[in-house]
Amino acid sequence: MSILIDKNTKVLVQGLTGKTGTFHTEQALAYHGTRMVGGINPKKGGETWEGSKGETLPIFASVAEGREKTGADASVVYVPPAGAAAAIIEAIEAEIPLIVCITEGIPVMDMVKVKARLEKSKSRLIGPNCPGIVTPDECKIGIMPGNIFRKGSVGVVSRSGTLTYEAVFQTTNAGLGQTTAVGIGGDPVKGTEFIDVLEMFLADDATKSIIMIGEIGGSAEEDAAQFLIDEAKRGRSKPMAGFIAGRTAPPGRTMGHAGAVISGGKGGAEDKIAAMEAAGIRVSPSPARLGTTLVEAIKG
Repeated sequence: MSILIDKNTKVLVQGLTGKTGTFHTEQALAYHGTRMVGGINPKKGGETWEGSKGETLPIFASVAEGREKTGADASVVYVPPAGAAAAIIEAIEAEIPLIVCITEGIPVMDMVKVKARLEKSKSRLIGPNCPGIVTPDECKIGIMPGNIFRKGSVGVVSRSGTLTYEAVFQTTNAGLGQTTAVGIGGDPVKGTEFIDVLEMFLADDATKSIIMIGEIGGSAEEDAAQFLIDEAKRGRSKPMAGFIAGRTAPPGRTMGHAGAVISGGKGGAEDKIAAMEAAGIRVSPSPARLGTTLVEAIKG
């Protein structure tokens, strides 16, 4: 069982005709034939998108039309910040099962509205402000570099895009490979949290071990740690390594991601590390040691 996406996943691109959408759609098509089935642009419905290597995709005027004509079960959003929330809501209304939003800089109040719509919907949102999701050798949605992936046994979930790549690269080099890597994004209001992905990894027989990468700000890592403690009591656990970015950040300053800010005495790195260790996660001293830390965790 793959997590969320596999070789059969059909993907629509919201914002295909822009520079970013075009570049990453070409990359996805080149990655083991990810099934990109069309693009969405209200002003260019009925036209055809052409890639630099002669690839072509139909353009639809709406997500609903795109889903009806292609049977798409996922969409990826490359729409600029001002229109990205509306694009996500359009995909929710079209009942797209999986929506991946790459866009950075969406206003928090826009995402609060999106979150309210999500809770009553049939859709799952990954992101925004995330690198996407990859199931190696099967499907790539987003901006992760496909060449570092190798099919294997490690589930990767991360708030940080670049550290997602680091974990993937190191588990590839360690000969472990990945089942699926999910970048959940660093914004304070987002669709999918650590617990959602950890639940899938624990339930997935192919995922033998897990890497979880957090960062300062919020309480998602502590919540995930408590979830893992509760699951372990029920007899569900897997070897895990982790890392927390932002240990040296001063309180009150946003570091990189909008959600990475320590405030009110909460969200600090040391608290998160302590919570993760209490849940049985081996916390790596640096991003460069993620692979070896996981190997140590697996050996017990």
